[in-house]
Amino acid sequence: MTDKLADRVRDVLAVDADEYEAQAEADAEVVKSELAAGTFDNHQSIVGLEYEFYAVADGRWSSSDDNMENGLMRVPRRLLELIGFEKELGLHNAEMTTSPQPLNPHGLRAQESEVLARLTAALQCTSSEGMRLVSDGLWTIPPTGETAREYLTDSISDGGIRVATNMSDSVRYHAMANGETATGQMSLDAPHVELDADTVMPESLITSIQPHYQVAHAADLPTYFNYALRVAGPLLALGVNSPLFPPDLYDDADPTTILDDAYMENRIAVFESVLNGEDAEKVRFPDDLSDVEEAVDRVASDESIVPMPVPRGDRFDDSFATLRRKHGTFWRWVRPVFDGETHSSANARIEFRPIAAQPTVRDSIAFQAAFAGLMESLPKRRHPVIDQDWQTAKENFYAAMRNGFDSRQRWIANDGHETTNAAEVYDDILAHAVDGLKSAGCSEAEANRYVAPLRVRAESGRTPAGWKINRVHDALADGLDFDAAIFEMQREYIDRQSETLLEGSFSDWL
Repeated sequence: MTDKLADRVRDVLAVDADEYEAQAEADAEVVKSELAAGTFDNHQSIVGLEYEFYAVADGRWSSSDDNMENGLMRVPRRLLELIGFEKELGLHNAEMTTSPQPLNPHGLRAQESEVLARLTAALQCTSSEGMRLVSDGLWTIPPTGETAREYLTDSISDGGIRVATNMSDSVRYHAMANGETATGQMSLDAPHVELDADTVMPESLITSIQPHYQVAHAADLPTYFNYALRVAGPLLALGVNSPLFPPDLYDDADPTTILDDAYMENRIAVFESVLNGEDAEKVRFPDDLSDVEEAVDRVASDESIVPMPVPRGDRFDDSFATLRRKHGTFWRWVRPVFDGETHSSANARIEFRPIAAQPTVRDSIAFQAAFAGLMESLPKRRHPVIDQDWQTAKENFYAAMRNGFDSRQRWIANDGHETTNAAEVYDDILAHAVDGLKSAGCSEAEANRYVAPLRVRAESGRTPAGWKINRVHDALADGLDFDAAIFEMQREYIDRQSETLLEGSFSDWL
């Protein structure tokens, strides 16, 4: 497989970059022409979800004193195909993408039912292999017999092509470590963490959920997009779930200092530090949009790390295939997408990317539903938060990354006054999420059910990241060393999740 993969990487590196960029610009004109013709308009809003997992050993063959119980596991490709999940960056990853559904009570129930049905089947299949899929933000227990540093940095040179040993056969990611555009060492930058690698493999530490919201009228996408930027910080503050790394990645700081300095959502720092080069911030909090054409132009003009060969066929989206391919490395925490295999299925949507995978399905669906509800309500109500300065929205986002619920999010309430009072912030946000779901046809009880897991967090101030930090503090107080304390926390997380993933919520852990 390595020889074949290396040859495919060489083929990619041979692509003419100037020709690729020129074709992307031409494709952008095609999309803008179709936007003007109304091709990307739809009569209703649509929702979808990408949901990432990582695999661990289920512990059945571990001894009672095995400190590496629930260690990371590589998912066999045949098993990935069997469960109907998609490959992601690392061999330990698996991704589910739901079928898009109309934003109404039946569509939302269909989203949740599809996740539950497919995940239940996947858990049954993986169990026979002695593994379990975990919904989490960042893994901390490496594979048995390996350190996390070894797993993330292991690579070989095949005829001058650098190939990451534990990365899936995604040519795009392998190509990023090779050729003229290669950035050399890719460094992970987070408090007290040191890791340099020859490939983008350190990005495989993290897993996320990505709710999609398809707008009814493409010309209105900038309004929805700009509202999405302003809810990004407050929603991230509720969803933080990656405060800790595998312990062998930390420097020699003492445990208390590491815990005090930890970012509550290291997933943000990992993605940005690994994939951003000195000359290009590929991963970032995006600027406001002024019009929908600007959204297209941003993708077309984004710096390409790896120009890729792009086959073209007879589908509608083949008329802008290079732009679609370029969008695959247009990494923004909120990003616009223009897609559709046919004229009738053409759509303009927003991908909301800040949120880590959550402890339970219900919590993950809560973020999907809340985001959809906010997108329905805030523009229709002309909520004044749209007037919040973009710089404030950006500061909110990175404050949430660092401090989670304690980040004192700045919000413009429905009556126009600015507040950092968490009760006021989340009362207003969650009320509008419920309002949007009701306007989509949900009953008040059903809308409140979807939002309830987030309301518990807002009222209690408890988040998955905070839960993890507290568990490590407790383990240290019980006499465990720092490495063992992190592993003990992670095992408890997996144990709790095994009981609540499909039928409970994070509130059951509190």
